[in-house]
Amino acid sequence: MLSNIMQQILLETLLMHMESEAQHDPAVCPCSSERQQYPGLHQKQHDHNVECYCMTLPALGFSAQERHGPFGNPISSLLPFLLQLMNIYINTLEEVEQEPEPGLLIRFGENVYFEENGCIFLSKADDVDEGNADILFSTDDLGFSDAFIQRIRISPDQRYMAISLKSENSEEATCVIMKLGHFPVVEKVIPSVFSFEWATNDVLYYTSQKNLKCQNVFMTTFTYQKLTKLVYTEQDARFFVDIYCTKDRRFLTINSNSKTTSEVWLVDCRHPFELPALVQPRTKGVIYHIEHRNDELYILTTYGEPAEYKLMKAPVASSGKENWQLVHALEKKTKLVDFEMFSDDCIMFLKNAGHLYLNVISFVSHAVQTIKLPTWACEFELESHPEHTTSTCYFQLSSPVHPPKRFAYSFKENNLIEQAVQEVPIITNCHTTRLLAKSKDETLVPITVFHNMNSKELHRKPLLVHVYGAYGIDLNMSFKEEKLMLIEEGWILAYCHVRGGGELGLSWHKDGCQLNKLKGLHDLRACITLLHKLGLSQPKHTALAAASAGGVLAGALCNTEPDLIRAVVLQAPFVDVLNTMMKTHLPLTIEEQEEWGNPLEDEKCMKYIKSYCPYQNIKPQCYPSVFITAYENDQRIPLTGVLRYVQKLREAALDHASRTREKGNRIPNIILDVQTSGSHCDSSWEHSLNEVMMTVALPMTQLP
Repeated sequence: MLSNIMQQILLETLLMHMESEAQHDPAVCPCSSERQQYPGLHQKQHDHNVECYCMTLPALGFSAQERHGPFGNPISSLLPFLLQLMNIYINTLEEVEQEPEPGLLIRFGENVYFEENGCIFLSKADDVDEGNADILFSTDDLGFSDAFIQRIRISPDQRYMAISLKSENSEEATCVIMKLGHFPVVEKVIPSVFSFEWATNDVLYYTSQKNLKCQNVFMTTFTYQKLTKLVYTEQDARFFVDIYCTKDRRFLTINSNSKTTSEVWLVDCRHPFELPALVQPRTKGVIYHIEHRNDELYILTTYGEPAEYKLMKAPVASSGKENWQLVHALEKKTKLVDFEMFSDDCIMFLKNAGHLYLNVISFVSHAVQTIKLPTWACEFELESHPEHTTSTCYFQLSSPVHPPKRFAYSFKENNLIEQAVQEVPIITNCHTTRLLAKSKDETLVPITVFHNMNSKELHRKPLLVHVYGAYGIDLNMSFKEEKLMLIEEGWILAYCHVRGGGELGLSWHKDGCQLNKLKGLHDLRACITLLHKLGLSQPKHTALAAASAGGVLAGALCNTEPDLIRAVVLQAPFVDVLNTMMKTHLPLTIEEQEEWGNPLEDEKCMKYIKSYCPYQNIKPQCYPSVFITAYENDQRIPLTGVLRYVQKLREAALDHASRTREKGNRIPNIILDVQTSGSHCDSSWEHSLNEVMMTVALPMTQLP
């Protein structure tokens, strides 16, 4: 449980912010750097009794409207719940001993290298589960106490280890190369690195990152004649370059990818100083990735019909697409989540209609075996398997309310094995339902719903809806401790797998990007409407949560259907699409044109973006209450765009309130939390806890 001191701090924080609107001084607001550009932003908040919410410590504040208005729960009534939530969150992190994160555990022959709490450990494979491990070094030893380890790569002879270190305030990482031994020493430090792989025992390839772009590949050696040289440069700003090593360590692949097209170059690890060889020149709309086995390239590609991923193969010596032969094709509306290559088999991790399963393909017998996974599972996490000759594939399964559980598939035994006893409490009375909502064009849109089986009168229960719908990326359904708490408190959780995301394969994404973006909005509206129609909550009890590009659909729904929801929680939201896509000097604008279109050169595209852009379509009406978290140093979502959106939204809400005040209509709370630390992708433990508290607290204060 929380100590008395921590409880007192939380209580004082709540009380402090409950009184803050009368005391807040705009002149010392942490957003003062933006105040001159938006001089009316902060003062308007106080003139109309709407909180100026730009506090940096801690992010817990509510306006007088929320405490005394005719709707919602007063924040003081939430204190026991928030204390209980904080207890669960802290105790789960402190008391539960979990496996190291996938990708930060490497099995290398008899040795296992893994990271835990900023330290790198070495253990024998037989002893890793017994807790017998030697510490090699820590981030503190390297002088990076505020960074976390993001990636680990071991040289083939295990003489060197390369790691990437990243702080929460930056998206650029530092690569540190350690010479291992009884007393590991730093061999080299390379700043601004994105990906890296060992070609040989002492030759490392890496990509440099600048302003969110990776376009250069370098080679550096650790022989007696040390050298570093540029190997490859990508000239097209739409493409992003990374490096991968095939599982048999025969080739390094230099992968240049845009949102829709890719090109791969091979570095022969037997001859790492020779120039890379092109596999297949880039063809618009064709994505491909390379693996290798027995002098043949195995190619995961979108080439051919249907436009979903297929596994193909071709000889190394004649790798052009005219020589690609089909090995296995996915069914329509099937999402390829991950792929792992082994010496005689490969495994495809797949998702179809919300269900997860494996396709195990034998290169010896040419048989394909389909293995269904537990119905509760919503997310895969594949563990690292550096040795392609291993006979077992390890992975983890989880859901928003089910902690990660480790599984192993044995090629020899041809079966699936559950590896560990679950230590995190699981809610056994949580019911999972998969629904299909009919969108405006009759397309069926999947929804995954979680609720407590013991709950009665579900139409009166609070509903938290999640949406993303962009870049072909699945909605995040990984385990979150606070979701357990919400289910126990009677909440309904709904995940809307709208078009633009990737839940039903590549065509699902294509159907929701560029001039199809409005389909995602229609899907979201249909999903929420169906939930209410089926008696799963109602508009006045419904909150919507979205992050990053998910803010486009969430913000658009607020403009078009404000009566469908009562509260919205947005994290680093993309809400100013048109202005952003008109500014080519921003680091991602050109790259993003394949997702949103190019309004600078296409008037039809400009008008289309303007028709749904959240910022462009704000109008005087009664909006849901909105809580937004933004990051001062966010390179992906500039703070200025979020500030413009908040200012315009507040003005519209207040304009509507002034016209209808005598009718007794509520005034929504438009709350902005600007974080001085953290970035678009990462945040500290304290900030994560802070966001958890606010994500839960704001909807609870707004839902009657």
